[in-house]
Amino acid sequence: MASSLSRIPMFTANRSTRQQPLTPSSTLPTTRRVSRFRCSAGQTGFFTRLGRLIKEKAKSDVDKLFSGFSKTRDNLAVIDELLLYWNLADTDRVLDELEEALLVSDFGPKITFKIVDSLKEDILSGKLKSGSEIKDALKKFVLDLLTSKAPKTELQLGFRKPAVIMIVGVNGGGKTTSLGKLANRLKKEGAKILLAAGDTFRAAASDQLEVWAERTGCEIITAEKANAKASSVISQAVKKGKDEGYDIVLCDTSGRLHTNYSLMEDLIACKKAVSKVVAGAPNVVGITGLVLTKLDGSARGGCVVSVVDELGIPVKFVGVGEGVEDLQPFDAETFVNAIFS
Repeated sequence: MASSLSRIPMFTANRSTRQQPLTPSSTLPTTRRVSRFRCSAGQTGFFTRLGRLIKEKAKSDVDKLFSGFSKTRDNLAVIDELLLYWNLADTDRVLDELEEALLVSDFGPKITFKIVDSLKEDILSGKLKSGSEIKDALKKFVLDLLTSKAPKTELQLGFRKPAVIMIVGVNGGGKTTSLGKLANRLKKEGAKILLAAGDTFRAAASDQLEVWAERTGCEIITAEKANAKASSVISQAVKKGKDEGYDIVLCDTSGRLHTNYSLMEDLIACKKAVSKVVAGAPNVVGITGLVLTKLDGSARGGCVVSVVDELGIPVKFVGVGEGVEDLQPFDAETFVNAIFS
């Protein structure tokens, strides 16, 4: 992962914000019925309970996170070797090598220098007197940063049904796959899910999402033609979600760079289209959470820390494998233990 941000599909929960139609021709979407089921949970507090349940289950999926961050953990294993026989006279050498290990794991210069400077200060002041104490301080520094900069890692969907989640990000970031995995996880917790194939630019995007609809047993709204407006597809899906009592509408979008003004304007059009269907939605504008994908194939899991430090936006999920269950809710303490085991 040469650039940590290049792998990040971002999403807005209950707050539509992003999409890319490329041509003005608007074609009515069609509905593909894959399967239907009834949500047994009541309306009151449903989203709050859902978010908490997903968060709690994340703590039971420790093995998946440990496995997904194995390459990063191997990179950082040198820290244990450095600290095993640490003594005060070796402080500068040990810290230099620790700094290198953090940089190689993509913590980034800014946060790496903060960590090393903090450890050096505590060592020289006598607060840290052993290798184990230094490692504990390192883990605490990273955990405190993650929990203070972006504490709300639970999936927060508000109180209005249907909640609308739009996945946005650059090309090739794993948006459609992440959306399919998220649909699987939410459905297993009892939510009634509708998918919207809002990526009207990439030819295979709709087909890919239909495969995920079949795998997860969800219904899907697609456009009849590739040049349909994304706002039309998404608004039709939200309308269906509202009329037929869906809990959550998951909207796929086309890949784009935030520097492309016209494509970002398309996302605003999608937001406006949704707000016409569900009054007051979205009630928060902007990016409300991050999904970090493809971390299992990289030894640079430290990007999680640098992204949170730089943006102050909570990580909601991390992709740690190719399986349908491998989109894991992010838990800061579990993550720290996984990379510094």
